[in-house]
Amino acid sequence: EEEEEEAEVGWQEKLFSQFEVDLYQNESACQTPLDRQYHEEILKLGKSGGRKNYRIFTYTDHDRFTNLEEHCQKVTDSDHEVPSYLAERMANVRRRRQDRRPIETSSLKSKIITWEPSEEFIKNNHVINTPVQTMYIMGDLGPYGKLGHREYEHVLCTIKVDGNGVITVKPDFTGTKGAYRIELDGDKREVWKYTIENASVQVQPEEEEREQCVFRDLYGRHKEYLSGLVGSEFEMTPPGTLRLFVNGEIVSAQGYEYDNLYVHFFLELPNQWSNPTFQQFSGVTQTCATKKVGWGNVAYFCYPFTLEMFFTQGDESEDCLPQWPVLYFEVLSLDFWQRYRVEGYGSLVLPASPGLHMLTIPTWRPVELGTVAELRRFFIGGSPELEDITYVRIPSTFKGERLSRFGFRTETTGSVTFRLYCLQQSRQVQQNFLESSALRQRMQSVLDRLGGSSQQSSVYNVLEAFQRARRRMQEARKSLPQDLVSASASA
Repeated sequence: EEEEEEAEVGWQEKLFSQFEVDLYQNESACQTPLDRQYHEEILKLGKSGGRKNYRIFTYTDHDRFTNLEEHCQKVTDSDHEVPSYLAERMANVRRRRQDRRPIETSSLKSKIITWEPSEEFIKNNHVINTPVQTMYIMGDLGPYGKLGHREYEHVLCTIKVDGNGVITVKPDFTGTKGAYRIELDGDKREVWKYTIENASVQVQPEEEEREQCVFRDLYGRHKEYLSGLVGSEFEMTPPGTLRLFVNGEIVSAQGYEYDNLYVHFFLELPNQWSNPTFQQFSGVTQTCATKKVGWGNVAYFCYPFTLEMFFTQGDESEDCLPQWPVLYFEVLSLDFWQRYRVEGYGSLVLPASPGLHMLTIPTWRPVELGTVAELRRFFIGGSPELEDITYVRIPSTFKGERLSRFGFRTETTGSVTFRLYCLQQSRQVQQNFLESSALRQRMQSVLDRLGGSSQQSSVYNVLEAFQRARRRMQEARKSLPQDLVSASASA
C-alpha cells in the first residue's frame, strides 16, 4: 500500500522522472534548447517544493525517448532478430512533423519525375506519411530507494493522435476488465498492477449540440464544394429513358490477306432508339500497315470513337423484344497503286452491361467462282461488295418472314478487336427498367439462368429462338385435325 500512486495526466503534459531530475539539474548536461527548458522547469519545481509524482512520469512528443522508441521497435522477442530491409527503411521515417517545403506550381510542372531522388526525398514520399503526435506514460518500477535507473523504466500506456483526429490508446482503458500486470525479471519476480481510466470531463449537452451543428455546417460546405466541382450542367435523363454512352476503340485487325488496312464502320439504331443531332454514327480509320506478330500479320489502329444514344420505352406488344444497337463495319485494303479490296464484313451488338468489354469479331467477304475473279482482285483490285452492309445480319429493309442466303458464297477472313467502355444512365435501376415489359417478366427465369453479365446479343438470340419454337408449335397445332386436338384437350 505504501507503493500506491495515482496521477492525472493531460495531453502532452510533462511529468519528470527521477532520472531526468538528476540529469537536468546540472546545466552542463543541457545541450539542446529543450534540455535548457527542462533545466529551468526543474529549478522552479525545486523552489516550489519538488515534483508531486513519484513513480509515474511521461515522455512527450518532443523527447528523445519517442524517437528511440519508434526506431528500436522489434517484431519478435528474439535477441538474434535481424531487421529486414523494409524495417530498416521505415525505422528512419518519423511519421510526425515532416519538414515538407511547399512546392511551387512552376517547379511542380517542370519536375514531374525526379530522376535522382535524395534520401530525404525517399523517406518523405516513399511511404504513407500521416502526421502523428505521440505521448508515453511511463512507470519507474525500481526497488524502493533506487529510483532513477533506466533499466527499471516501463511503458504503461502509449497515446497517439494522427492528423485525421484519430486517438489511439494502447493498452485500452481498463474499465471492467481489471488491472494490467507487469512482471519484472529478477530473483524477487515482483508483480505490479496498474489501471488506466479516462478522466476527461464529460461534454455538456449544449456543447455536444454545438459541436454537431459545426459538423453539419462543415459537411454541408464540403458537399457544396463537391457540387461546385461537378457543376450544375449535368443533364438528367427523363423517366423511362435509358442513356447509353460508348467510348470505343478499334484496337487491331489481324489475319487478312493484303497489307495497308483501314476500317469503315457505322451504327444502326433499332426502333425506340434515338441519337442527339450532333452525334455522328459513322467513321473511317487511318490506313495502317501490318507487322509480323507470331504467325500472322496485325495492324494496330488504336482508333477511338464515341457514341451516345437514348432508348425510350414505348407501348410494346407482348411478342416484341427490345433490340440493342448494332455496329456494322467493313475492312478494306489499299495498295501503292490506289487499288482497294474488300477484306471482310462484320457486325457487333453493343454490350448491354456497363463496364469494359474486349471483343474480337470474325469477318467474312463474298467471293465469286472462277479464275477471272481472282485475277481481277489481284491485278486491278476490286472484289464483290455488299450494296447494303446490313446484309451481314438481317437487312433493315427486309420485311418478309424468311431471309434466304442460298447460293451466296462467302469466305472466312480475319478478325477485328474492339475495346468498349459502356456507361448507362437512367433514373431507374437497369434491371427494373428492363423488367417493365410483360415479355421480360415472363422470361426473367431464363435471364437469371443465363446470368446478368452476359451480352445482350446472346440473350436476344436465346429469346428469339424461343419465340420461333413457340410459333412453330402454334403453326403445327393449327395444322392438326380438329378431332385430334379436341381429344387431346379432353384427355
